[in-house]
Amino acid sequence: MRPYRGLAVIFGFYALGEMVSSGLHLPVPGSVLGMLFLLSALLSGAVKLEWVENEAEFLVKNMSILFIPPGVGIVTYLGLIRAQLVPISLALALSFVITLFVTAKTVEVLRR
Repeated sequence: MRPYRGLAVIFGFYALGEMVSSGLHLPVPGSVLGMLFLLSALLSGAVKLEWVENEAEFLVKNMSILFIPPGVGIVTYLGLIRAQLVPISLALALSFVITLFVTAKTVEVLRR
């Protein structure tokens, strides 16, 4: 019964995030909102870490399986990606630099 509770909590917050994102037409993906809702619930104590810890570790350990659908999607839209290669490459490079900068600044602030 215990694994079902953890999976129900994780997927429940995922579904909540999807509903909020689509219901309010937010530009943020529902999965990200779901993770933020779950983080808030964990920090507030509404959800105990023990309830979701094993299931979350299982999902992280098998994360490579979750990349198969996006990989298939990339192959499906290969023509579109090829046509938009320059903007996509610029967006990837820019987001890489921004992520690197934000991560470095975050580590710098946390180490003080």
